[in-house]
Amino acid sequence: MFDRTFYATHPDMMVGASNADLRDRYLVPGLFRPGEVVLTYSHGERFIIGGAVPKGQPLELPRQVEPDSAAGHSLLERRELGIVNIGAGAGRVTVDGQVFDLARYEALYVPMGSQDVSFAGEGARYYLLSVPAHRTYPLRKVTLAEANPMERGDLSTSNDRTIYQLVLPHLCASASLCLGLTQLKPGSVWNTMPPHVHERRSEIYLYFDLENENRVFHYMGRPDDLRHIVIDNEQAVISPPWSVHMGAGTSNYTFIWAMAGENQDYNDMDVCDICQLR
Repeated sequence: MFDRTFYATHPDMMVGASNADLRDRYLVPGLFRPGEVVLTYSHGERFIIGGAVPKGQPLELPRQVEPDSAAGHSLLERRELGIVNIGAGAGRVTVDGQVFDLARYEALYVPMGSQDVSFAGEGARYYLLSVPAHRTYPLRKVTLAEANPMERGDLSTSNDRTIYQLVLPHLCASASLCLGLTQLKPGSVWNTMPPHVHERRSEIYLYFDLENENRVFHYMGRPDDLRHIVIDNEQAVISPPWSVHMGAGTSNYTFIWAMAGENQDYNDMDVCDICQLR
């Protein structure tokens, strides 16, 4: 059912880790395979990180296969799901008979207890994020026009960007999942400035809209002992609660951030002064 499983890690595990070790523990590649739903499992907040790329026919969200007592049950029996279309073309998601058209960058929040979820659209590419839930909230589509755009940074510091909050309590209620999309403007490459840590939440970044041979250098680790991972287009990276998460690209790009943990307070973060970083 899961293409891969990622285990929770301690910051001491960074000591002596090679670049290959870091990629193995935190990088999530290969999410978008034509004609498949690909799901990976992270023990950090019990995230499921996935992708769905319909090709010619709709794809179904897989049902549970383990443990045996749960086999055949909906994957969302005790989970909620966020979906974002990152493809060039429009798509259509059906949830228990309700049909939603999703244009590029539009999101759909799917609540706990939903039974059948399917994905269609020749040019659509769906990014999927699911975490455990304790309550059922309304099924809702969110467009960028509704997403409370926040202008942050400046071109003079190469971090001029727009943050769109897609799934947060003031806009779209959820049990735990927080989700948004950030677009860097041409000439800007730095994201998430100033860098920060939030000890009570894990975070997942998906980097995309990287054209040609461009890459993002994603920084992680304790503020005084930073490491980096070089990330290709449409790859995700796991940020444990103890880790800084920030990046710089060789061009501008878009990324989706998703968090889950003890709270849904967007501003709950310990900001790091640039001079603290080592």
